[in-house]
Amino acid sequence: MLVVMKSTYRLAALALIVCLATAFNVSAGTNKQLQEQVKEALGMLKAKDSTFEAQLKKAHGYAIFPSVGKGGFIVGGAGGEGEVYKGGELIGTAKLSQATIGAQIGGQTFIEVILFADRIALSKFRKGQFEMSAGISAVAAAEGVAQKVDYRSGMAVIILPKAGLMAEASIGGQKFRFIPLQDEAEEED
Repeated sequence: MLVVMKSTYRLAALALIVCLATAFNVSAGTNKQLQEQVKEALGMLKAKDSTFEAQLKKAHGYAIFPSVGKGGFIVGGAGGEGEVYKGGELIGTAKLSQATIGAQIGGQTFIEVILFADRIALSKFRKGQFEMSAGISAVAAAEGVAQKVDYRSGMAVIILPKAGLMAEASIGGQKFRFIPLQDEAEEED
């Protein structure tokens, strides 16, 4: 009986992972679609917090993921695609992925912005040496929050929930893959 329960539990977990991977496939498609989604997300963040735009200008660079999908029931995952900027100029795109296990239930989508304080933090992100640690926390977008962001390890994270509800909302364990624009491939920070 115990063997059957363990097998059923494993099968259910595997089915959940497959469902989540399908349900939260938030790849933006073409670059034009991604650009439109980023533009819309920036508008939403600026409307939510009048200090947000000034913080973007102060940052050395930033990555914006207009639609990160996250879900789980004990086992979960997250994914999204975004654009990366340096000094206000688009330098490439990035893919975000995350796998989690533990106390969690639900699903949600949110906008995520990673602000890079300096050249070193952006360079680590571009080289794939950047991963969200469990000690990094995101702040929810609200009026005045951007001007008070706390940079840790050269970066700060702001999120704006779009839909859904999740009983676990950590960003620790996120991994990123940077894809430079053609003319940026050879350039370094």
